[in-house]
Amino acid sequence: MSGDRLESPPVTGEGNGVVSHDKKTASVMVPSQRLRLHPNKDHMPESYEDLQLDFSPSVFRSLEKYLPPNMLSDSREDKVKFMRDILLKYLPHGERTRPLKRELYLMHPVTFFVPSFMKAINDNTEESLRSIISEPSPGVLTFEMLQPRFCELLVAEVENFEAWVNDTKFRIMRPNTMNKYGAVLDDFGLETMLDKLMNGFIRPISKVFFREVGGANLDSHHGFVVEYGKDWDVDLGFHVDDSEVTLNVCLGKQFSGGELFFRGTRCDKHVNTGSKPEEIFDYSHVPGRAVLHLGRHRHGVRATTSGHRINLLLWCRSSVFREIRKYQKDFSSWCGECVQEKKGRQRAFIAATKSELLRQDGESVA
Repeated sequence: MSGDRLESPPVTGEGNGVVSHDKKTASVMVPSQRLRLHPNKDHMPESYEDLQLDFSPSVFRSLEKYLPPNMLSDSREDKVKFMRDILLKYLPHGERTRPLKRELYLMHPVTFFVPSFMKAINDNTEESLRSIISEPSPGVLTFEMLQPRFCELLVAEVENFEAWVNDTKFRIMRPNTMNKYGAVLDDFGLETMLDKLMNGFIRPISKVFFREVGGANLDSHHGFVVEYGKDWDVDLGFHVDDSEVTLNVCLGKQFSGGELFFRGTRCDKHVNTGSKPEEIFDYSHVPGRAVLHLGRHRHGVRATTSGHRINLLLWCRSSVFREIRKYQKDFSSWCGECVQEKKGRQRAFIAATKSELLRQDGESVA
């Protein structure tokens, strides 16, 4: 399959999972009660943990990023009132959804992760991390990560959220521009937990294996679940992620098919170039087992032929690396095609140098 081409456009980072308003709902809301469609990414939300609220404090913290710009400097009480009024409009009495599995919203590493993963993270050495990680193909890392209990809890929470969405006819944005099913975990209060997951557990691994793309400086995330099967998305075209590092963990359930296929890491300039034999790799999902790879590692999802598969994905980003990339004019050390071009130029330079030296020697003898 060498020489594969991209079958669909790369993910551009659009479709960030922000809740939208349908026309029927919007008609009963005054313009001042509208939220922004996209988050204020530079805004740091306040803490609401010390307040007695109708909804989880993490919901208010997540929602604050979508407040109108003129409200960001308002008092916390005014923000709470504004957000609460909107939540109550969407959640009439008797239909308010609350967290089903509250332990998910806190980070309890011992109950989340398998012992081998916890030990490697706690030891925090390159040797300890390498001891639990396999690299079946260059740049594709796999390791045992999540306990079955955590997978069950997260699946139950997602199903609870989606049941509420269906019952109330509530419209949500999906995880990205390619998946029609799934949900953005930050949108129902799991942002803080996912921040801890990235900072405390994914960044130490990325620091060792993906330092060249900002792995040591991951500072933001986009967390979501995707669902595949007969009644969900069936497959996913060839693409790259809007991330520096992507975590992909299968949560279950029973399924067949749905393999990930990888075809090499590329920069923007070379994203549509062919694949070399050593870059071709297929991976079969196992519940609880994680795959970690560069966002620019081209990949896709084969058809899920039976059952229902749910995966947790965490796109980890580095603002430092993204700023540096703006000024990069030469080769990318992490792009397979750039590396080959650089080696080609080096070989040509060496050959030309040797030829010139032989010519000069010949003239000296003459």
